[in-house]
Amino acid sequence: MARRMEKFREMTANELDIQQRELSEQVFRLRFQLASGQAEGLKKMREARRDLARVKTLLRQKQLEGQARKA
Repeated sequence: MARRMEKFREMTANELDIQQRELSEQVFRLRFQLASGQAEGLKKMREARRDLARVKTLLRQKQLEGQARKA
């Protein structure tokens, strides 16, 4: 988990935005598979949701840092 978070921290805001879109799509596909009975695994779904939350948190931090610098 720590390595994954470090990888996300090294990304730029644009890269994080792209990662966020990819993870959102992945969560959607996994949720759809789970509902239709073609479950790839609940563990993958859980990991994708947590990664998405991590990326969103880092994007928000970068946004707030940018606002603080402008003020």
